[in-house]
Amino acid sequence: MSLKTVESMKNWIASNITEEVNLEKMADKVGYSPFYCSVKFHEQVGVTYKQYSARLKLEFAKQELEKTSSKVVDIAMKFGFRSHEAFTRAFRREYGVAPK
Repeated sequence: MSLKTVESMKNWIASNITEEVNLEKMADKVGYSPFYCSVKFHEQVGVTYKQYSARLKLEFAKQELEKTSSKVVDIAMKFGFRSHEAFTRAFRREYGVAPK
């Protein structure tokens, strides 16, 4: 798998970050099996597909918190977190502070 394909996978994740992104949909988009995509993604990026997409969701949410006056719960729901509490826990784990 080429670096271009991995970049395509990363771009697909970013473009679909507010949707329910999953490995099967991404693999279908790039034309490889989910298992092969998972292995190659991890090899090239250094983290698993799931870790990458979770971090990217948090990064996009953080940017939205900084740039808008949207409620934390609305941002959490927009990026697919099941609750305000789940978002707060993940945000605190990643950044060391609560979202505000």
